[in-house]
Amino acid sequence: MEITWLCILVFMFIMYAMLDGFDFGAGILDLFIARNDQESMLIKRSIGPFWDGNEVWLVAGGGVMFMAFPKLYASFFSGFYLPLMLVLWLIIARAIGLELRNMLDNQMWRIIWDRLFGVASLLLALVFGIALGNVIRGVNLGGVENGESLFEPHYFFSPFWTTMAPSANPGVIDWFSLSVGIVAVLTVMIHGGNWVVLKTKGELTSRIKLLNKRLSIIVFVLAVMSFFAMPTVQPTIVRRFSSNMLLMILPALSLATLILNVLFQNRGRELGAFICSSLFIAGMFVSAVVGIFPTVLPSTNLVHPDLTVFSTANTSYGLQVALKWWLLGIVLITGYTIMIHWVYRGKIADENVTYSQYH
Repeated sequence: MEITWLCILVFMFIMYAMLDGFDFGAGILDLFIARNDQESMLIKRSIGPFWDGNEVWLVAGGGVMFMAFPKLYASFFSGFYLPLMLVLWLIIARAIGLELRNMLDNQMWRIIWDRLFGVASLLLALVFGIALGNVIRGVNLGGVENGESLFEPHYFFSPFWTTMAPSANPGVIDWFSLSVGIVAVLTVMIHGGNWVVLKTKGELTSRIKLLNKRLSIIVFVLAVMSFFAMPTVQPTIVRRFSSNMLLMILPALSLATLILNVLFQNRGRELGAFICSSLFIAGMFVSAVVGIFPTVLPSTNLVHPDLTVFSTANTSYGLQVALKWWLLGIVLITGYTIMIHWVYRGKIADENVTYSQYH
């Protein structure tokens, strides 16, 4: 049951990354690509009916972690307290940026909320990427200093940043986690760009397609470079993939979808490009999980062992009972997601409709 629930948890977070990921990407593009108010409105209208529903997957994923892996949940929310508070405030900032933009018919007012929406989207993608980098790299479980533990074995405290150099007590932001965060930002820009191209038309989409091609090349190179940096950061992943070459299919297919994303865009296959960027996000996430399995949070010291899927899981009875309720909940969430995408399928037609009317 523990592995079943790990798969469920990974599925929930992948769905969130794919769905809210295009929201983040659209917000970042709105910050850097939109040349006028009309283009800014097109980008916002492309995500208008979807963004708040997409965030349900994050709440549901957190609920799954709380129920299935309570020790992991407690460790995360204590050790990453400040970053999680930043996530909360940034989510609020994105929401009010969208909702308050058209409250006043004033150019300065709209610019302020547009900038807030774009900056919050960028920082959210960066923070989530940094969080993933921390999970891959590991944390100082137990807060070991000079061979002595300051906390219980599954708790930790990471300073927000350090000197960026490798150490036994790394900060939330170091050279590796920041690198993962930057790749995450570029990835959601590609993903969000594919979504905006799928939902809009005109000169804006041409510029986004060109940007996506360039970003895809950059992300491809960075993804390949990360493999060579992995022995320094997390040799477990290297040993796992080296010992079973079949597992190399996962990152290889993920990189292939990144290339296919560009090919589909060149051929005008907009839906295919969006599916490819979704698969790239899912593939890289699954590759990271498989690489450290059965660990779910590595330890950077030799005093306390890694937190694993088995050491952090709830009781077998609790997992069995919860599975029935999860099946009911996932039907409702999936049904709503499918319905809203079906109702608002196709490209945006009327360029004169405001976001508030459309939403």
